[in-house]
Amino acid sequence: MYKSILLLFILSCFACADATQQVKTVVTPTVQAENTTIILPPSNTIDSVKLGINFTPKGNYNTIKQTIAADRSYFATQLQQNKQKAIDSAAAYLHDKLLNEIVPHWYGTVWDFNGHTNKPNDGEIACGYFVSTTLKHLGFRLNRYKMAQQAGLNEALTLQAKNDLKIYRNISQEQLKKKLNDVYTDGIYFVGLSNHVGYVLIKHSELYFLHASYCDDKVVIEKATTSPCFQSDIYVFAEIFTNENLIQKWIQQVVIPVQQ
Repeated sequence: MYKSILLLFILSCFACADATQQVKTVVTPTVQAENTTIILPPSNTIDSVKLGINFTPKGNYNTIKQTIAADRSYFATQLQQNKQKAIDSAAAYLHDKLLNEIVPHWYGTVWDFNGHTNKPNDGEIACGYFVSTTLKHLGFRLNRYKMAQQAGLNEALTLQAKNDLKIYRNISQEQLKKKLNDVYTDGIYFVGLSNHVGYVLIKHSELYFLHASYCDDKVVIEKATTSPCFQSDIYVFAEIFTNENLIQKWIQQVVIPVQQ
């Protein structure tokens, strides 16, 4: 009981830290897409081709959301025929859509502690809202406002049962990388830190942090081990696309209650 109370106390900090706490300068290239200037992650830091993911926003964002909503009916039909196959296929589909189609439109969106824009690169976004909004746009039925306003632990609990979370305290970056690679496969996971939240991408044993950064004042992807925003006394991880219960809720459009 004492450990649970202590954990809740540690994670009861704001979901995003104040921008004045840490600042670093990153020079980034830009690209024109749909008459909007999108700021991409620094090309000298991560090679998107080598990593095998897309950094460039493509297509119309609303069309992407509509396509995902329409494609869900296919998985709903498949679920009745072969449940495991439907869940596995939907998981791979959603992973690709989030990483390569939804998130690229958000790179460069301005960070603000109170930001809650619903449109990428139009207004400002806080770290919790970046996660909840992109999940909602992916088609998960959740309240993006309520989720974003929770501490990192409650956001994790919204996505996965407590017994299935992975929680690490007072751990070095190298130790954390090793432990995550021992328990997780390559993929995208939610992470709650002592004063921040975001996604962690595990790819070829490396950790990448996708988040609305209070260090760079914008949405970025960067190596987690060298990100000042990734430093924390505690890390709470929840599975998303390897979470069969969550994927089935997406397929069946089950409302996901926000843990408070």
